[in-house]
Amino acid sequence: MAQITLKGNPVNTSGELPEVGSLAKDFKLTALDLSIKTLNDFKGKNLVMNIFPSVDTGTCATSVRNFNKMASDLENTLVICISRDLPFAQTRFCGAEGIENVMMLSDFNTAQFGADYGLNITNGPLAGLHSRCIVVINKEGQVIYTEQVTETTEEPNYDLALKSL
Repeated sequence: MAQITLKGNPVNTSGELPEVGSLAKDFKLTALDLSIKTLNDFKGKNLVMNIFPSVDTGTCATSVRNFNKMASDLENTLVICISRDLPFAQTRFCGAEGIENVMMLSDFNTAQFGADYGLNITNGPLAGLHSRCIVVINKEGQVIYTEQVTETTEEPNYDLALKSL
């Protein structure tokens, strides 16, 4: 379990992020078209997983916008933005913001992704949502970078995440 904060108040997560060097765990996440995506669907590509509580909060929306800008310059790399938001909310956000360079995926159905990756928030006002994290997976399926953002209201370190590629 990791301890993070929300506006300075301590909250816990369900576990620890995967270790750098380990193989990424498979997942089943829901795309905007309600299809199911798994890790195997992205085989041969680098993945930057931008994980956050909800696209309807300022910091989460900012992280999606920033990665959307950066994603078009990344070679053989896909940025996937993952939350427990319904795909309908993700679609609304992407349409309103002109988000086209990242893929939005949802863990709304089971929260199994959050459990498997150790990042579900277990207490406090955001209990049940994902904590703010970055997990980078190389094209061989190996975790090469992780960041658990200590204070939920702060943005991740975009530069370090992308340097890991």
